[in-house]
Amino acid sequence: MRLTAEEEAIRAGRRGEPARRALEMQLAVGDFFGAERMVPVTSAHLTGDPESMGEAGLAFVEDLVRQGARFVVPATTNSCNVDFDLYRSLGQPEEVAEKERRLRALITAMGGTLLTSCANYQALGPPAFGESLAWGDTGAVIYANAVCGARSNFEGGPASYAAALTGRVPAYGMHLDACRRGTHLVQVRDQPRCVSDWGALGVFVGRQLTNYWLVPVFSGIEAAPDADALKHLGATLASYGSLAMFHIVGVTPEARTLDEAFGGRPPRETIAVEPGALERTYSSFVPEKPEVDVVVFGTPHLSIEEIRRLAALLDGATVNPRTMLLLTTSAPIKAMADREGRTRVIEAAGGRIAVGVCYYIMSPREMARRHGLRTIVTDSAKLANIIAAYGYNPIFRPTARCVEAAVAGRIPR
Repeated sequence: MRLTAEEEAIRAGRRGEPARRALEMQLAVGDFFGAERMVPVTSAHLTGDPESMGEAGLAFVEDLVRQGARFVVPATTNSCNVDFDLYRSLGQPEEVAEKERRLRALITAMGGTLLTSCANYQALGPPAFGESLAWGDTGAVIYANAVCGARSNFEGGPASYAAALTGRVPAYGMHLDACRRGTHLVQVRDQPRCVSDWGALGVFVGRQLTNYWLVPVFSGIEAAPDADALKHLGATLASYGSLAMFHIVGVTPEARTLDEAFGGRPPRETIAVEPGALERTYSSFVPEKPEVDVVVFGTPHLSIEEIRRLAALLDGATVNPRTMLLLTTSAPIKAMADREGRTRVIEAAGGRIAVGVCYYIMSPREMARRHGLRTIVTDSAKLANIIAAYGYNPIFRPTARCVEAAVAGRIPR
């Protein structure tokens, strides 16, 4: 790889041992992917929570701090494992909270910002078109690439820390024009009508395109999606298909026309989303029993608009006493919900809003054991995909039907 004078200085250790080690790691990654140079980034979004990184990951970060590591670009944190106000009542082990405290102290020592959100673009504002990033959460990355026109690969675990220490990443994948162009045409004839329908569309396509290097181009969309719809579509494509980029003709910034989306090349294949496809996608999540143990909203984190809709649906209702209702969001959005009185309405109905967490990293096995949880109902297709690995029976349904399930304690037909 061609290195600048500054990068050569980092490699020589003149910015300290942590930055030198980080750059060597990045050069190895760059060599693997055939990168010819590095590209400066404006921010890093750190992945790696104590639940997923384990003791080895914590030791890696502790070693960086011992060597005096400091981040050189703004670095925010992804979702965390515990809400310190709720974790005891939710049945999360004390050791999980202790690891969370350790990691937070380490990140703060390196100059990071404890945002604890998987929707950082809604908590702090989206990146600009053309901005190069080193973000880690897959849902945040695909949103930045597709919706904002910024550029980032999935910088997972140590890679996101390395980027925060050097301020650059290897120039491969989504940093290159050629990798951002469409590969598959998706003709949509079953129109999404609500946020969760966009998730269902993501499931339908993500189950067929399971390769990071593929880029679906959606055409035939009749009504432009809002930010939450795009958030759910992207997060679902990233979860089911490991995709990092998509286009919607006439909506996303690099797809003003079909020809621009494909860069003048023909699509490799065409996928047709025929009428009824979205409803069949919901039906593919089959309940083992009619009773509902837990209803969860917020993967990715809820926006204020989503909380407003949920508060309206729950206003005057009462959640079934045998069913847990949990919403997850970021601290800035929770503060807005508090000020607007939405939190009070949701709590009066029997729900709780947890801050900074996503359910699938909240020690879900321990919570299931403590509360006898098995059937989980959610309007998040991403959560429905992941949580099955923790022994849950996930049921993906539209938002209103999830609220009905929470109130009735049973899955509506």
